[in-house]
Amino acid sequence: MSRSFDFQQVADFLSEHCQQQVRIKAAVPIGGGSISHAYRLQTSTGTFFLKKNDIPAAAAMFAAEEQGLNVLRQHTPLTIPAVVGRHDGDTPWLLLAYIDSAPQQNDYWQQLAESLATLHRHTATRYGLESDNFIGSLPQQNHPVERWDDFFSQYRIAPMLRMARNAGLVDRQFVQRFEAALPAITGLMPDEPPALLHGDLWSGNLMTDSQGAPCLIDPAVYYGHREMELAFTRLFGGFSGTFYQAYQECYPLEPGFNDRADLYNLYPLLVHLNLFGRSYLGQIEVILERFY
Repeated sequence: MSRSFDFQQVADFLSEHCQQQVRIKAAVPIGGGSISHAYRLQTSTGTFFLKKNDIPAAAAMFAAEEQGLNVLRQHTPLTIPAVVGRHDGDTPWLLLAYIDSAPQQNDYWQQLAESLATLHRHTATRYGLESDNFIGSLPQQNHPVERWDDFFSQYRIAPMLRMARNAGLVDRQFVQRFEAALPAITGLMPDEPPALLHGDLWSGNLMTDSQGAPCLIDPAVYYGHREMELAFTRLFGGFSGTFYQAYQECYPLEPGFNDRADLYNLYPLLVHLNLFGRSYLGQIEVILERFY
């Protein structure tokens, strides 16, 4: 059960931050999230978005989210919510600028494709990130390495397999079969430089801003293979065909991406297996059957 929450601590923070007395006029719960409690905070100085959570990892989760949002704000022209403040006490919270949503502009998907291509052109010398973060509520390991096949196998697939095995979601034979298939799977992924990724880009983390332009939320950033990002957008749908056509025009993918997309989605499917249970196991099995 969630602890009762004193919104006055947020008002006190804002009063210090804004250097004027701020009072909370209303705290309206916002649904849709499965991890944290979210509120639209109407205050005497403006409207804010508040996320709070009292699970043990919440402070680390919010710190990683702040880092991810700040990285995205530096490297993409897309609208990214600004971080106003963060608190790491008994009930950690993250305070963001509130993004009003308007109907999509006519060139919404074109804007998203062009801006995502800009993000993906920002590169690094190694795959990964200097710090670990989270995907959903699960820890995401980002140990930097030089080869994509090593990163995908060791820091994306292996931790999720261990988690699923420890939870009794899969058996030892499944893990062995998956590990045996990995060299063939990664061997089909073309060589590309590390690309800065949002990391959790599905339709639930995409919205419109007050001008009807694309806005990204809830990142799980790292430097990875950009096909990983494009594949994830296809997993649960919601992205227009115009988006994929425009991205291909801006930053063409190697031939055969449509055949490879399922391979990258083994990672988010394992994440969902660990978060939500065995209903995702069948999709994973179908992909593995191509290789082992």
